[in-house]
Amino acid sequence: MRKVTTGLFYSLDGVVEAPNLWQFDSFDDEVGAAMVDMLARIDTVLLGRVGYQEWADYWPSAAADDPFGQFINPVQKFVASRTLTGDLEWKNSQLMDAGLEDFVRTLKETDGGDISVCASISLVRQLLFAGLLDELTLTMHPVVAGAGRHLFTPEDPTTRLTLQDSTITSKGNAILRYALREP
Repeated sequence: MRKVTTGLFYSLDGVVEAPNLWQFDSFDDEVGAAMVDMLARIDTVLLGRVGYQEWADYWPSAAADDPFGQFINPVQKFVASRTLTGDLEWKNSQLMDAGLEDFVRTLKETDGGDISVCASISLVRQLLFAGLLDELTLTMHPVVAGAGRHLFTPEDPTTRLTLQDSTITSKGNAILRYALREP
């Protein structure tokens, strides 16, 4: 069975939105190596509508030597949306043909590498609380972002996780890999 994973940049105050605004001076070689390792296992990406639209506007025209662009442009991408219709323009992108949870359950049964949720806080939350997210990697940067969306809200259910791996990098980032705790 394929694993569903996600990797998020996370500030000390819990912000995951727009890490490009606050992570720049703490990104280091170890964080880069962890990203390369994670991307090497992924052959399918799940996106929400907003993330898809933002990334589809940027990544197809990114510099040819950008490592993330080299990954994200050719990879298979499935988009969860209630408003987008028809064919999607970004290479290897298509709309999910079922509701998110049903689509992911079916996709996990197919052959392939890891499936990664990218650019969608709401998809990460929905799949985590549905028990469909197998691995949550948080790269916590030593910064208080102050503003931006948080991954978790006060209304979320109590959910137990198990720490699978942890690394502290030379610039003080904590790379924390979690799985749902078995009941």
